[in-house]
Amino acid sequence: MSNQHYSFFGAVERSFDKAAKYTKWDKGVLEQIKECNAVYQMRFPLKRDDGTVEVIEAYRVQHSHHKTPCKGGIRFAAEVNQDEVMALAALMTYKCAIVNVPFGGGKGGIKINPKKYSPYELEKITRRYTAELIKKNFIGPGTDVPAPDYGTGEREMAWILDTYSAMHPGEIDAAGCVTGKPVTQGGVRGRREATGLGVFFGLREVCNMPDVMQKLGLTTGVEGKKVIVQGLGNVGYHSAKFFQDAGSKIVGLAEYEGAIWSNDGLDVDAVFEHRKKTGSILNFPGANNFEKNTDALEMECDILIPAALENVIDGNNAPRIKAKIIGEAANGPLTPEADEVFSKKGILVVPDMYLNAGGVTVSYFEWLKNLSHVRYGRLEKRFTENLNAHILGQIEELTGKKVSDTEREFILHGPDEVDLVYSGLEETMITATHEIMNMWKANPDIPDMRTAAYVVAINKVGTSYAELGIFP
Repeated sequence: MSNQHYSFFGAVERSFDKAAKYTKWDKGVLEQIKECNAVYQMRFPLKRDDGTVEVIEAYRVQHSHHKTPCKGGIRFAAEVNQDEVMALAALMTYKCAIVNVPFGGGKGGIKINPKKYSPYELEKITRRYTAELIKKNFIGPGTDVPAPDYGTGEREMAWILDTYSAMHPGEIDAAGCVTGKPVTQGGVRGRREATGLGVFFGLREVCNMPDVMQKLGLTTGVEGKKVIVQGLGNVGYHSAKFFQDAGSKIVGLAEYEGAIWSNDGLDVDAVFEHRKKTGSILNFPGANNFEKNTDALEMECDILIPAALENVIDGNNAPRIKAKIIGEAANGPLTPEADEVFSKKGILVVPDMYLNAGGVTVSYFEWLKNLSHVRYGRLEKRFTENLNAHILGQIEELTGKKVSDTEREFILHGPDEVDLVYSGLEETMITATHEIMNMWKANPDIPDMRTAAYVVAINKVGTSYAELGIFP
């Protein structure tokens, strides 16, 4: 963190307060929405492979119970602290509200650098953490459902599921206690790329709005747009890949070891392979290295996508950024000071708590799949294919013309699980984009898209509280 006094939760509260004045809710209701309902801080011992004992610090925060279960990832990182976990939990509440996913916000974190532990040690940490959550009823398909985040993935989710199931024998919905699982363990196809795909769908929808693009002096659509992505992890890689496939030009890529650029565009997969081989994205054939990895943020481009950690763009470097649109794929990559700068410069910031909601949206689909105990598409795939084949046969017979093989394949194809997941995610992101933009248009005083997104979120959470009659 560049600034010792920067509080991530404080920044979220500031964004909240900025938006609260455009809502009709009572001060007390706003206070209740803003606070974290439950913060669990724990310490437990780990016996390392060399026989030494280390005390592990870990957290789980449930920010809001206006809807249950709570939902949010678990982060393994050396930087984890209570302030960060609280901030991320709060963002989850607003995120779920904006994309109409019926969960409260939660978040977990374990203060370790996962690269410094063996798989066996990581397994012991993950299972012990799960056991601690179970003791306090901080995990379960109806109470709190974790997911992967920075430093965790399918492997850790499988360990959590196994520990939970072992301690809840016979619980029929046990698989719903965690999402982001391997497909063989009740995971859903499409979960891995979900956040990156959601980032793409959200930005594509913004780029398809003629009035918004006209203001920015850009043509509509994502084709030909120059894109820079910071962070080549799961989210950054998939965001870059979907933009590339849609005809955008990836002109810059940044990672913590360095950054590269090329005006002709970089092939994301080739860069990814180069990094796997050499351990760095630097010196990629046909590209130029930046002097510092942060220089990539300041290069000329249409869309800048920070997809790494929080707090990378602040009051200091914001004035030097030349992008027209900033898509927050990471959580909290901009400080409130940066927001002010961009708002004045007329740069459009598409905010994290809605833009990276693809992960939680598809986690919701996974949770529903676990509760319904049936794979998406299993019931209707053949029915749709048979129906389409019949319709196509009739049309061909009536017209006496034949459809080309590729078209035939496309028309006949019944939806697989991944098709339905993509379709649900696309619908979710498009609907949310319009809700936020309509809120902004209806209130010209609202300074930026982030504030408009917060207003939408606060109104939905407030309505939940009001209708639950939670205030006696």
